[in-house]
Amino acid sequence: MNFKNLNLINPIIRAVTEAGYSKPTEIQEIAIPHILEGKDIIGCAKTGSGKTAAFAMPILQLLKRHTPEHKEIRTLILTPTRELAMQIEEDLGIYSKYLPLSQLSIYEGISTGSLLAALRKRVDILVATPGKLLELDNQRHIDLSKIEILVLDEADKMFDLGLVNDIKKILKQTPQKRQALFFSGTMPISLKKFAETTLNNPVNITINPGALTAQAVKQSVYFVQKENKADLLIDILRKKDSIKSLVFTRTKQVANKLVQQLESVGIFAAAIHGNKSQEAKQTALDDFKNSRINVLVATDTAAKGMDIEDFPYVVNYELPNVPETYVHRIGKTGRSGTERTAISFCDTEECLDLKNIQQLIGFTMPVSLFQK
Repeated sequence: MNFKNLNLINPIIRAVTEAGYSKPTEIQEIAIPHILEGKDIIGCAKTGSGKTAAFAMPILQLLKRHTPEHKEIRTLILTPTRELAMQIEEDLGIYSKYLPLSQLSIYEGISTGSLLAALRKRVDILVATPGKLLELDNQRHIDLSKIEILVLDEADKMFDLGLVNDIKKILKQTPQKRQALFFSGTMPISLKKFAETTLNNPVNITINPGALTAQAVKQSVYFVQKENKADLLIDILRKKDSIKSLVFTRTKQVANKLVQQLESVGIFAAAIHGNKSQEAKQTALDDFKNSRINVLVATDTAAKGMDIEDFPYVVNYELPNVPETYVHRIGKTGRSGTERTAISFCDTEECLDLKNIQQLIGFTMPVSLFQK
C-alpha cells in the first residue's frame, strides 16, 4: 500500500514524499478513504500512529476539490493545547506545500490584534484551542457558521482537561450539516457517547497500538548539564560501537552543530531537517541503510515518515516540549524483533518536560548519572 493507492492527489503525494513519508500507517490507510467520501469518523489510535496526517491530508484534498472565493473559515481543527496546535500547524504546512490553501492558528500567547488582521483574510483551515477560540467568538470576531469540516484532535485529552463544555459551545456555532472527525488516543465511554450523539452515522476505527506502546521500549534518562550533552553522547556512542542510532534534537541548528561535534571525534553522522534538500536527505538515509554512517541526527518534523524500521537505539538529545512527540520518537526503535532502547538527556531546563512525558507514558524512567 502506498499513498497513490489512497487516491490522494499529486500535490499532496509530492509534498509527503519530499518530507520522507514512504507508505501510510494503518490509521491513515483506513481513515483517508472514508474521509475523502465525506463520512464522519471516530478514530482511536495511540500517539505515534499518524493520526494528524490521517485527517489532514484528506481534508486538504477535499478543500482543494472546491476552492470558491470566500472569507469564511471552511475547516476547524480543535486541539487541547498550544503545543499541539503548533505541531498541527507545522504538519499542515508540510502537507499543503504545493496547494493554494491558507491556514491560521489560534492559541494562547498570540495577540488578538494580529489574529484579527489574519481573520479578515481568506482562511481555509483554522487550528485552535477551545479557550482562545471562545474568547474571540465571545467578542464576535469569529464566524463558524460556514464550517464544512470539523475535527476534534486528542479528544480524550480535551475531556480530561475539562473542556467538554467549551467544545459544546463551539459546536453550537457550527452548521449541523458538516463533516465531523473525532480522533483520540483512548475512547472512554463518556467520549464515545458524546461522539455518537454529535456525529452522523460515524465510521468507527480502532487501531491496535501494538509496538507503539511506550512500555515496549527499554527507557532511561540521564540528568546532564546542557554543555555536557555532546560529551555524554560521544561516550555512549563509542561504547555502543557500530549500533545504528537515531538522535533527536529540537532544532536544525543544534542538529548541525552536533554532527560537527561527532565527526570531529571520528563518529560519522548526518543531519536531517527542514533546511536539507530532498536529495541530501535521501543520501543520508541511503548512507545509513548501507552502514556508511551509523548515526542520524534529526528534528521531529524531518523524522516523520522515514523509511527505516530498525533503529535499535534512539537518543533524545533534547527532550520535546510536547509529551506525545516523545512517543513518536521512541516509536522509531527497532521493530523487527531487535531490542528496543531509548535514552533521554535531561538538563535543568527540561525537568518539567520530563515530568510531563513520564505522566503520559505512565511510569518513571530509571535514572543514570553522567560524570564528566
